[in-house]
Amino acid sequence: MAVQCEVSSKKRSEQISLNPHRQKTLRNSVSISGIGLFTAEKTTLTIHPAEEDTGIIFQRTDLPKSPKLQAELQNVVSTPRCTILGNKDFTIHTVEHVLAALRGMGIDNALLELFGPEVPIMDGSASPFVEAILKGEMIEQEKEKKFYTLQYPVSWSKGDVHLVALPSETFRVSYTLHYPNSGLLHSQYYSNEIDAEVFIDEIGSCRTFCLYEEIAPLIESGLIKGGGLDNAIIIKNDSVINPEGVRFSDEMVRHKILDLIGDLSLLPVSFYATIIAIRSGHASNISFAHKLLKHLKMENS
Repeated sequence: MAVQCEVSSKKRSEQISLNPHRQKTLRNSVSISGIGLFTAEKTTLTIHPAEEDTGIIFQRTDLPKSPKLQAELQNVVSTPRCTILGNKDFTIHTVEHVLAALRGMGIDNALLELFGPEVPIMDGSASPFVEAILKGEMIEQEKEKKFYTLQYPVSWSKGDVHLVALPSETFRVSYTLHYPNSGLLHSQYYSNEIDAEVFIDEIGSCRTFCLYEEIAPLIESGLIKGGGLDNAIIIKNDSVINPEGVRFSDEMVRHKILDLIGDLSLLPVSFYATIIAIRSGHASNISFAHKLLKHLKMENS
């Protein structure tokens, strides 16, 4: 179940209006518990404050010596319907939603203490993590963020999947979702400049989704043990079978943007760009991120 947020609208407004050019962390540690989507194991995630220039670090406290791992591109080991970080000793599954929440809210430095192999799926969106962040209270740090900018477009394509980054003075994402074999989904499009307020109101609450025909074999084979109507939108026979329906008419494309924000947060630098994505998923997001990082470093060296 989702964390119940008791932050007043005034307190929320104060937090999201913090100086966007200063690094940020949390004032207090905050915990959130649930099951993993793929493992169905109960896990607890505690987000702790961290010093300037720390970045985002995961720590598996359920393992001997509580090993740590930086949330960066170089540590992505697999992208099977989620993004997995790891090394030769351990992995951390389904990191994209909490990373999207941290990036969407502008958190630069945090220690994510995880007791279990997978970040809890909660309701399938980033809202529970956003609520936890607001409850922990975002604060400014002394050091300024360093933002990288693009001078020239960067593109990545494979088949009918395309990603482009264009020079910009802000961070904007435009996404086209296309499922030609689904009468319900078919095509959806969403575009917006992403800041903390937009992330909270327009993106963060959008849940992961799947076609029943695609997901049923994975559930039957035990590859997705924790999935269900309480943590994903499930589409069957061109209808949403969740009793409560959808939160937005285009909730699915908005969730794709949520995933993209989470995956791009693995770049070890903050950047401004307009991102245009067509039918991208975790694997293509990560491939594009590697190419984008190379260009950002080269152009800002």
